[in-house]
Amino acid sequence: MRTKILGASLLLLVILMAAGDFMVRADEFTKEDLARWQQEYMTVVARGRELWTSPDLGTNGVACAQCHPNAANTHPETYPKFQQQLGRVAPLRDMINWCLMNPLEGEPLKLDDPDLVAIETYVHYERRGVPMAPGKH
Repeated sequence: MRTKILGASLLLLVILMAAGDFMVRADEFTKEDLARWQQEYMTVVARGRELWTSPDLGTNGVACAQCHPNAANTHPETYPKFQQQLGRVAPLRDMINWCLMNPLEGEPLKLDDPDLVAIETYVHYERRGVPMAPGKH
């Protein structure tokens, strides 16, 4: 009986060690992985900046950058927060769409639209290093 318990305990220990070892390896990245992911991220940031400075998102020739050069005064670190224009707590992407529809007189972007992801990514990139402060005004 004692041998069976010892054997089962050893087997359980081996399984746990293997699972733990797998989990550590799943979080390890190569330098090539990190470089590729950073390059892809910066490609999306560049697309976001391109859209931010373009009047093509609206119908009246206005670009996001005219009111917010370099994403100034957008404070993505404070979202989600109550937005008076929307009358509710909203994430940044909803405020981006509000701006597209109102000041730019354009159409809102679908939440999974790569252009909306790019714009939101660019705004966050410009505020990198700023501490998160959701809900702050």
